[in-house]
Amino acid sequence: MGKRPKPDDRRDNVEKIQRNINNTIENIEAAEDMMAKTDNPEQRRQIQEKNERRREALKGMREEIRDEALARERDYQ
Repeated sequence: MGKRPKPDDRRDNVEKIQRNINNTIENIEAAEDMMAKTDNPEQRRQIQEKNERRREALKGMREEIRDEALARERDYQ
């Protein structure tokens, strides 16, 4: 008996993406707090680089949430 994939259920994608955006922003803020408390230049550099990657990811998530919101308005057609 073969397994069939679950049907694509996009109804809560906007909420999931928004949760990811919120978590990423919290991670950026926590990392900035940590960066302010460290004197280690290498650790500061690593944190800055990671936060830049997070900011880039935020751009993509924001585009994705717009696309999903539009799709929801159009009933995913």
